Amino acid sequence: MTTPHEHTTTVLIVGGGVTGLSAALFLARLGLRPTLVERHPSTAIMPQARAFNPRTMEIYRALGLEGEIRARSSLLAVRPEMIGADTLTGPERFRIDMLAQVRPSASLSPTDWGLIDQDELELLVRAAAERDGADVRFGTELSTFDTDPDGVRAVVRDLGSGAEHRIHADYLIAADGNRAGIRTRLGIGADGPGVLGHAAHFLFDADLDDALRGRDFLLAYFDRPAAGTVLAPLRQAGRWMLGVPFQQRQGTTLEDFTEQRCAELVREAVGIADLDLTLVPPVPGWSPKPMEVRLGATVARHYRAGRVFFAGDAAHVFPPTGSYGASTGIADAHNLAWKLAAVHKGQAGPSLLDTYEEERRPVAQVTLDQAMRLLNARHRGTADDLTAIDDLSMIFGYRYESAAVLAEPHTPGEPIEDPRKPSGRPGLRAPHVWLERDGTRISTLDLCTGAFVALVAPHGGEWVAAARTAATSLGVELDIHHIGDKLQDPDDRFLDAYGITSTGMSLIRPDGFVGWRSGVLGHQELQQVLERLLVR
Repeated sequence: MTTPHEHTTTVLIVGGGVTGLSAALFLARLGLRPTLVERHPSTAIMPQARAFNPRTMEIYRALGLEGEIRARSSLLAVRPEMIGADTLTGPERFRIDMLAQVRPSASLSPTDWGLIDQDELELLVRAAAERDGADVRFGTELSTFDTDPDGVRAVVRDLGSGAEHRIHADYLIAADGNRAGIRTRLGIGADGPGVLGHAAHFLFDADLDDALRGRDFLLAYFDRPAAGTVLAPLRQAGRWMLGVPFQQRQGTTLEDFTEQRCAELVREAVGIADLDLTLVPPVPGWSPKPMEVRLGATVARHYRAGRVFFAGDAAHVFPPTGSYGASTGIADAHNLAWKLAAVHKGQAGPSLLDTYEEERRPVAQVTLDQAMRLLNARHRGTADDLTAIDDLSMIFGYRYESAAVLAEPHTPGEPIEDPRKPSGRPGLRAPHVWLERDGTRISTLDLCTGAFVALVAPHGGEWVAAARTAATSLGVELDIHHIGDKLQDPDDRFLDAYGITSTGMSLIRPDGFVGWRSGVLGHQELQQVLERLLVR
């Protein structure tokens, strides 16, 4: 037997969905060269997520990808409306603009929702990760892995050639989807309602103009042929995706969705008994057989097992309401990447990695609660039910509490704050404030590109020297920006938004969250502040 090829990497990522690919991109931007393996031959072949929230777009914007994402989007001309009805031809139970209540003002965020199908976004993020040095291998599956205190030893197999490769990694990120094979193998369960059901998703071509009656929408929910049936227009004119729920406990399986049965389901959902349609495969050359989607609602009991970390659907599964799933996974990767890089480079103590679970798991729990409320409202409620929950606070206002935050007193039991009234408190996303540099408008968030950031108030010049000294002493990359020097605050919002005085400073972590702001500590203690944020 041929000995597998040897390969060494800092981080092995298993799973090439949007979470895994984003993790590869973030790590590559931080100077690491991760290896990603994905058993499927390509990125996503169906839209899956269709909208990415503004916090996600802030992250990509800081990496210079916002323009490319918006240029790539094929959904910008589609009204982001959602309808609910018995069938497409029947009277509507509700119609809402999916984003009307969750569009941030220009004072809350420098960007907006990203209306792009997940399969399009994955192509873009994969290309960016590879440009930055990530080793991305599709058509490659994880065969075996073992962990020890020094790292992870894995064997992966190229599904095309059958060749095996042995990989030694310092860390493994399991972004292997909602079946969570790696997490399950490690014996880590999940809490929550569990599997809510299954759905068969398939594509078809048909002229639905008569049923549409001039209407345009991004998503439609129908009661027939089963409550929760979803219809979505795709990028190609006249092409649609239908998702029909089914219950395995009633004996239904994916094999029951024959081509004849799928055609019947389309006609029932549309409400036209003799509708002419053609089932189409998701990939040319494939069968038009439906794909199974498992609907679930869980949060992993732990986000870490030694050298292995769980992210995206492997860590949490939400119902497809509120566009939470993909964006939450991307935020997982963003939170974890800078910590792995800091520990790898010797800048941080190993215990910094414990803060990944401490920070991200509570966010997943509150997000799951929100998604379940929306799910009930979407299937059984009215338009008022769907707009009663403050999603902007969910997107921008969650707070981290861990050793990587020098927290200040706050009201216990309040994991979310209203971002429209920014406090600048540690643990919260750094507030967006418009600044000007050389006549060009720039957001404070645009300054958060992967290093620590010191935002120094106009009369806090002594912090500049203190920050340079502390960063040099600790070997930490720290970008220092003095407001009033090369950066101007034309709207005079910076001090109020960040909650500091004109002689103060705010210290932002590499993921764009406030780690500390000036208070009783003086300039000479800044090194200690950085050490504490890095859990050294």
